[in-house]
Amino acid sequence: MHPRKITSHSKIWMKTRINDGNVQKLGYKQTLHRTWNYIENFCASFCALNFIGGVRSVFFLGLLAGGPKAMWSSYLITLAGMWITAAVLAEICSALPLSGSIYIWAAESAGPKYARFFAFVVAWWACTAWMTFAAGNCQTTANYIISLMVVYEYDFPGGISMDNVKFRAVVWILSEAFLILAIALNHLPPKWYSKVFKFALGLMMLDFFLVIIWLPIGASKTYGLRSTHDAFMTTYNGTGAPPAWNWILSFLFTAGTLTGFDAAGHIAEETKNASVIAARGLFTSAIATGVCGFLTMIVFLYCTPSFDVLFEFFAPQPFVQLYALALGKGGATFMTCLATLGLIINTSIAIVAASRLIYAVARDGVLPLSGWIGQVTPDGQPRNAVRVMYIFGAILLCTILPSNVAFTSLISAGGVPTIAAYGLIALLRLVLTPDAFKTSHYRLGKLGRPFYAIAVLFQGLVFAVDISPFFFPVTAAYFNYAPVIFGAATIFAILSWWFTPESRWLRTEHLKTTFDGADGLDEHERIKKPAAAEPSSVPPPVNPFQGAPASGN
Repeated sequence: MHPRKITSHSKIWMKTRINDGNVQKLGYKQTLHRTWNYIENFCASFCALNFIGGVRSVFFLGLLAGGPKAMWSSYLITLAGMWITAAVLAEICSALPLSGSIYIWAAESAGPKYARFFAFVVAWWACTAWMTFAAGNCQTTANYIISLMVVYEYDFPGGISMDNVKFRAVVWILSEAFLILAIALNHLPPKWYSKVFKFALGLMMLDFFLVIIWLPIGASKTYGLRSTHDAFMTTYNGTGAPPAWNWILSFLFTAGTLTGFDAAGHIAEETKNASVIAARGLFTSAIATGVCGFLTMIVFLYCTPSFDVLFEFFAPQPFVQLYALALGKGGATFMTCLATLGLIINTSIAIVAASRLIYAVARDGVLPLSGWIGQVTPDGQPRNAVRVMYIFGAILLCTILPSNVAFTSLISAGGVPTIAAYGLIALLRLVLTPDAFKTSHYRLGKLGRPFYAIAVLFQGLVFAVDISPFFFPVTAAYFNYAPVIFGAATIFAILSWWFTPESRWLRTEHLKTTFDGADGLDEHERIKKPAAAEPSSVPPPVNPFQGAPASGN
């Protein structure tokens, strides 16, 4: 090997590790454990997104909105749009590898002058999205178990319907139990939780391989696989929307399976060599989720029975009935238990990301009881932030009891704030800070402005779909509460920004310190280093799939 190349490589690698181990240059103190590596960071996003569970949850919405032809074609567009957005966020994540990252990314993307305002807005958006996500996931998990009642023809008193208060009570009890299990896993030490990440990954891939191998075999031996024409070229309008908008509504399905890859950034302060690893975890998890989700969708399109049979399914999770049709009762029970276990663990991983967001907001001082919420255990975990997630989720789940409409209304905005935050960050980068974040190992260079523009346009389209009514004509029963919840969160954010003194949350000088740190302008380093050595603070680009920063030679 060339000796000069080894020297240059080593200096950059050592400097990266030093910078990651010292978040003080970004204005914060390292208090969380820093023991996780790439696999844990990757799993934080990949498993929280849960591509196979996500596809199963919204697959039937895709069939209603355009049918198979709209689903696969819109999915390809979504892959391009989401992967470009992931590249935009990875660029920022590398320069700002901080817990609760997404609202810090938005703040610093706006520049010091507007940073505080956009930090408030995106912090409210992100908390709304991530804190409702766990509760929604627990009800989804409960739906799998209770759908087995349909398979085994159990005569539930009053009927298997969310209109039945006794049935809602069962759903509520199961959902609360699953939430407790997911929270309990978050009390494991970091070393043990590393095994949870890996187990969740293995469980998801087992589910995936059974779906792409066992399900087609079972379907072919029972009701038969669909023809290629039926699987790819048929259309359907089950929304009542005009044909063009019915097709566009398919993005509710496709984008819904790929929203949340920012989770890798939320655990950046717990990841070794975070300015490289966290950004790589974010980007590669988006790639892997997209590829696996697309393949899963294709298999399901081939393995679903005719629309006449499909839309007669009435279980809370129709895929349980589909599995029973293709694999028999035993096969359906096994696949349901596998999906349930996977969802519990993946909900726990989502709580890891969400609790780090709550911890970060509390660390900056704006939440009630911030001092308590921001406390860290001796092994470097924000345990109280996890407890806040449990209290909020448990209360939210209680709204199932009076009315399922109340619960679904409250969680309906789960994806909207995240999509809005993705688009807003890209817009701020395009307009206000296109040349900032010089310390990023994943600088987009000449692709920057085009990528920012594409991300803004694509996320704008998805945002419009998410706040649109899904069924037409619009009635009270099918009203989309997402824009109401999103609007309320935004109003609260603006009021919080207006009335919260700067001394209490995110002082301008603190944001300026973070911004300068992301641009390599740390004053402490300037004092210690001669001026001639200053350019080395800007690292060369890194290939996301390589194990270390490029040498630049």
